[in-house]
Amino acid sequence: MQLKKWLVATALAGVPFVQAQSAEELRIGVVTSMTGVYAVGGQQLQAGINAYMKVHGDEVAGKKIKVIYRDTAGPNPEVAKRAAQELITADKVNVLAGFDFTPSALAVAPLATQAKVPMVVMNAATSIITARSPYIVRTSFTTAQTSYPMGEWAAKQGLKNVYISVADFAPGHEAAKWFKKAFTEAGGNIVGEVALPITSFDYGPFMQRIKDQKPDAVFSFLPVGEPVILYYKSWAEKGLSDAGIKLISPEGWVDPDVLRAAGNASVGAISGGFYTPSNQTPQNQAFLKAYKEVAGDKTLPNYLAVGAYDGMAVIYEALKKTGGDVDGTRLVDAMKGLALPSPRGTIAIDPDTRDVINTVYVRKVEMVDGQPVAIDFDKFDAVKDMGKE
Repeated sequence: MQLKKWLVATALAGVPFVQAQSAEELRIGVVTSMTGVYAVGGQQLQAGINAYMKVHGDEVAGKKIKVIYRDTAGPNPEVAKRAAQELITADKVNVLAGFDFTPSALAVAPLATQAKVPMVVMNAATSIITARSPYIVRTSFTTAQTSYPMGEWAAKQGLKNVYISVADFAPGHEAAKWFKKAFTEAGGNIVGEVALPITSFDYGPFMQRIKDQKPDAVFSFLPVGEPVILYYKSWAEKGLSDAGIKLISPEGWVDPDVLRAAGNASVGAISGGFYTPSNQTPQNQAFLKAYKEVAGDKTLPNYLAVGAYDGMAVIYEALKKTGGDVDGTRLVDAMKGLALPSPRGTIAIDPDTRDVINTVYVRKVEMVDGQPVAIDFDKFDAVKDMGKE
């Protein structure tokens, strides 16, 4: 009877009835899209997390690792904020993670600061994110980090005239800004720009306009998935490759599932990014094996899975450094400056910005055994995020 009275009293007082947490447990609350049109991204993050735990186990520094998921069904900042609040107050998580979209990450940042809970961003790529809370650490990449090197690369190849074609939303404009900065600083010329609608995927008229300008190359950025597939197909239908025009893009354009759907239309495309599934390093081979075991054969891993895999590595290594202490401030301090082997190559966490330092690989799509595959052929080592400059 006394317990019943206490429960009623706390409910009336608005105090959450929280789930008890073992002192020997570390809880990670993952906020990402698990349903809706963007569910594939959340599935990649989840598979990356599961793959890491498949390889490294579910216990570290005496703590049992428990992962709790909350669905945002896309870039929904209010939903993400409510989910994070629930994870912090009701589920008593020690670490927040996931965040496939920038609006979701930005909405949750103040909560991480207030609760002093580390927030590991595994995908969202706008540069400003880590500046919004001292508790944010990013293990994916930034849009600037993969766009600026491609501007440098284009200039080094002797390309003189480039047309810019990006989606008409903040990440697209950010990609254009940093490619343009690098390319023009090296003496290149931008001969035209077009902002593509994000609600319509009829790229044919834009392709003809670009072709008429006769540029040496086109730099493009679109949301990963169906838009990129349709862009590739429209590019091929309008004969831009046949006209000698190169297609250049940042991260996301050579995802295995995208290339498989685009087929021959993607051959010859050049993309800069931090992860290429075809790389033969032991770390990547172990990752691919674990990914297949947890996710099956129907899908192949992309950069989202690797961002999540490395996010778990950062959490595990930080917990080792604190000796199992789950204090949020100590965990973030332990994450700063970490250098780790990864399926993408060695990564580090910048101790000043808490952003990941990546090698950016330049890849070209080629036909291998009848399938389009991205192959590394050039790289930029130890690239920091320049987007905060």
